[in-house]
Amino acid sequence: KAASKVPKGMPKGGGGGTGKLVSKVAGLAVGLGFSGYGLYHSIVTVKPGHLGIIYNRFGIGSQQGVQEIGVCREGLNFVIPWFQRAIIYDVRTRPKAINSISGSKDLQMVEISLRVLYKPDPNNLPFIYRRLGYDFDERVLPSIVNEVTKAVVARFNASELLTKREAVSKMIREMLIQRAADFHILLDDVSITHLAFSKDYTAAVEAKQVAQQDAERARYIVDKALQEKRSIIIRAEGEAAAAELVGKAIQANPAFIQLRRIDAAREVAEMVAGSQNEVYLNADNLLLNHLGEVPEQVAEMKGKKGWLW
Repeated sequence: KAASKVPKGMPKGGGGGTGKLVSKVAGLAVGLGFSGYGLYHSIVTVKPGHLGIIYNRFGIGSQQGVQEIGVCREGLNFVIPWFQRAIIYDVRTRPKAINSISGSKDLQMVEISLRVLYKPDPNNLPFIYRRLGYDFDERVLPSIVNEVTKAVVARFNASELLTKREAVSKMIREMLIQRAADFHILLDDVSITHLAFSKDYTAAVEAKQVAQQDAERARYIVDKALQEKRSIIIRAEGEAAAAELVGKAIQANPAFIQLRRIDAAREVAEMVAGSQNEVYLNADNLLLNHLGEVPEQVAEMKGKKGWLW
């Protein structure tokens, strides 16, 4: 009876309209989700200084796998979600320090440190990804740097590594650039930042330098002694010549002795006069008594007169 009272136009299932609405809303949400997912994964942003290559999951011929043609440039790039994937590489120049221990030509162990500025070749990123992967620098650079460094250092003696450092650095740079080109890695610069020898060799070099300095010091002392000897000889020769001249002057004129005594007395008088102390001396000690004194040589001379008498 209750069912017979329901109007004929009204549907028998009271929740049928609501279920259809919910299904429509769910389908719309799923569609929007897939659309957002596809849009999000179809846009690839490449930062400045980076490049990307495209990997295809499916394809025909050369299009399958890593594409040789087509690179993701800086900015926005579009790919097919799930079917394609962008692989981004940093193509900016980066520094890397590598240490190596090598033997020189004279069998001395040398510790050398190199600073390498490198970057991947932008035109050969597919090759690098297939053969080397992301960490291409860790796979290649340590091995080739050690190989080239040992080959170059073995051509020079330990002393030549210091005196010809520029030539050694240039040779290492040229050989490394050529060797890294086989792996499509570009080297902008290679420089030697540190060069050290073993402790025994360093101690030997220091001992040699000390010995050379001691030898130079001894040579200087010998030269100084020779110069002093020559100066003494020259001074003695001068004094001998002066004595000879004085003797000749006395023989020629005996009053020369009296003249020298007067000069000596004058010097003593000037010294005493300039002194602040009080000095009591007689004229004989001061060599000032020359008024009545006649030299014995002059008294013995007969018929000769000096310039004072």
